[in-house]
Amino acid sequence: MTAVRRPPAMRDVASLAGVSHQTVSRVVNDHPNVRAQTRARVLAAMRALGYQLNVAARTLVTNRSRTIGLVTFDTTLFGPSFMVHAIERAAREAGYFVSIASAREPDVPQVRDAVRRLREQAVEGIVTLAPVAAARTALRREPLDVPVVVLGIGAGEPDEGPTVSVDNAAGAGLATGYLLRLGHRTVHHVAEPADWPEARDRLAGWRAALDAAGRPAPPPLAGDWSAAAGYAAGRELMARPGVTAVFCANDQTAIGLLRAAHEAGRSVPRDVSVVGFDDVPEAPYLLPPLTTVRQDFAELGRRSLDLLVDQIATGDRLGGQYTTAPQLIIRNSTGTPPE
Repeated sequence: MTAVRRPPAMRDVASLAGVSHQTVSRVVNDHPNVRAQTRARVLAAMRALGYQLNVAARTLVTNRSRTIGLVTFDTTLFGPSFMVHAIERAAREAGYFVSIASAREPDVPQVRDAVRRLREQAVEGIVTLAPVAAARTALRREPLDVPVVVLGIGAGEPDEGPTVSVDNAAGAGLATGYLLRLGHRTVHHVAEPADWPEARDRLAGWRAALDAAGRPAPPPLAGDWSAAAGYAAGRELMARPGVTAVFCANDQTAIGLLRAAHEAGRSVPRDVSVVGFDDVPEAPYLLPPLTTVRQDFAELGRRSLDLLVDQIATGDRLGGQYTTAPQLIIRNSTGTPPE
């Protein structure tokens, strides 16, 4: 009969690290009176043995769960899904676990339900993706006794806690201004749903850049963040011979528009220039490679975790908006307009 191998215990970690059981306990519970070299040796022993922390027991001892909650919603969109990945990575680096509560839709009842589920798990703070106005309304209506950081949206409001986002208006301005400097008379825009603050900011940045240059602003076309919507908008735009430059509110939309341009016999960038937003991993490998506005999702994740951890440590409640600067990535989908 084969003996069942037990999981490694704290005494096994102590033996391998050459320390006492009490020292391992202090490391597990983040006690300050442990030398850095000793702490490193204990952590190395934990990794070598595959030691798993007993989170429930540590919570009883320290009254801390070392867990943060993340409210997200079911989506295949690149931005929100990569934001979740960035948050999880930043939390691991900070020594926190992440508990995720998903809402099927970012509306008031489901966001409030997701927040309540996380509170039942004794999370120490919450990061939430609030991409539409209804989700932000839900946060204002839900009384919270833990710090909250709102991630990946436009301008925030004081009672929602601090907000962290890329400067969407500035990014749209970079894209539009670059196309104008190439010599295009104007820039068309495929926008996204108006209830998304980041879409409104990108629309405003596009329009502001045209106004500053004294150029006409064509009526924007509606999209829904998808390649299918970009393709539909592209078919309409490619039927107009005067269209030489298009700024799309995200890269998926730009991908659909590239397909429509190809089918219409419009060469990119010889006949029409196309710029996206996000810099998805596939952007450099499209044909042609896509010029786009990059937002640093990893930095957004780190910034939101830093703000949350600071609030947890100090007990203070922060407000205000924190933005990261976008970067224009120039590739082969843009060029001078046809003569």
